[in-house]
Amino acid sequence: MQAYREEYDSIGARLIPADAYYGVQSLRGAENFPITGSGMHPQFLRAIVELKKAAAITNRDAGVIDARIADAMICACDEILEGKLLENFITDAVQGGAGTSVNMNANEVIANRAIEILGGQKGDYRIVHPNDHVNCGQSTNDVIPSAGRIATVRLLQQALESLTKLQSVFAEKSREFQGLIKMGRTEMQDAVPISFGQVFGAYASALTRDIRRFGLAIEEMSVVNMGGTAIGTSINAHPDYVKGITANIQTVTGLEITQADDLVDATQNLDSFVFVSGIVKACAVTLSKIANDIRLMSSGPRTGFGEINIPPKQNGSSIMPGKVNPVMPEMMSQVAFHIIGNDTTITLAAEAGQLELNAFEPVMFYRLFESLDTLRNGVEVFGNECIKGITVNATKCRNDIENSIGIVTALCPYIGYAKAAHIAKRALRENRSVRYLLLEEGVISAEQLNEILDPMKMT
Repeated sequence: MQAYREEYDSIGARLIPADAYYGVQSLRGAENFPITGSGMHPQFLRAIVELKKAAAITNRDAGVIDARIADAMICACDEILEGKLLENFITDAVQGGAGTSVNMNANEVIANRAIEILGGQKGDYRIVHPNDHVNCGQSTNDVIPSAGRIATVRLLQQALESLTKLQSVFAEKSREFQGLIKMGRTEMQDAVPISFGQVFGAYASALTRDIRRFGLAIEEMSVVNMGGTAIGTSINAHPDYVKGITANIQTVTGLEITQADDLVDATQNLDSFVFVSGIVKACAVTLSKIANDIRLMSSGPRTGFGEINIPPKQNGSSIMPGKVNPVMPEMMSQVAFHIIGNDTTITLAAEAGQLELNAFEPVMFYRLFESLDTLRNGVEVFGNECIKGITVNATKCRNDIENSIGIVTALCPYIGYAKAAHIAKRALRENRSVRYLLLEEGVISAEQLNEILDPMKMT
């Protein structure tokens, strides 16, 4: 038979399972917000516990909390960071109260484990109190946004690693395909020749920009408002705590975290998350555009562009035998659509802040973490399962160039725009090659024509 203990908060009394490390406020949060069915992101929980550990160290060193209690809390934090007690974090990813439920969930779990370490029974908050001890010098309003930033830094770093790998794959393909030519297109019409090396090199260059922007995003997210407490004025925090908390956060997390110059601003405004989400969205847009190109260039096999081959991954139809779809580029575009939608949510959540606090951080973090996770996963799969295995149909592409009208552009400096346009229109009308008509009309010598229309020179 389940045993219970009774706990109280300002709402009233509740029975808590006797073996649970969470308490009454965690339980209310879990009951009040059965929204997404998703718990807190592991990196977010990790960051919250790291902040609690750094706070315990700082308050101990400032003489605010007895060393014996602080050390027990630090030990409890270390156990959680090792992967223990995680089942006691029961609150949903989306919740009202600006994250108070998850902050108190962490406070209660750490307090109850610290109580045990000191020889007491869970729920005896006379020994270690979730608010007076674990939350000392803090508020939900500096813990939660700071944890969100630290978690975002780590997820950005992971996504950056995947992006860097994909950029290298495109760069390698650029070198591999440098001598292979295709017909370039603008507005879906024949343009002028371009090498596959240039095409894939451009993709690598675009991702290089995204990689640089991710560095800016990490820098933006590395500034926290810990020490600001409720509204940035540092009420209830010891001056030595306010001064010392950031250095201990750096030590605990191993990240180059700094404290905001204006803690009131950093507590009120979440524009940094909009900036970072925009960077993630821009990267997703680039990747989706590349995916569109891959789908077009690989379309066919007989009636499409047929310029490249992508690795076949699965049957493409339940009714059409032998059909193989470009599932990996399709996946990459869907990831982008998802991220674009999340960016809208993040933008609206940041805009909705009022006066000294933004209450909508939970949904903002939920969506930003989701964007970074799906981007990282999508990039890994796209690179490994699609881009690495691309091959070029070189003969098909060379024939396309020879039969194209667009190559007449290279002749403009020699025969003029009007004459070139005349040849192009005639070639289309009579379904004959540009090269043949130029020689037939005696516009230019065969020797000069061969030099001008050398596909590699045209690139």
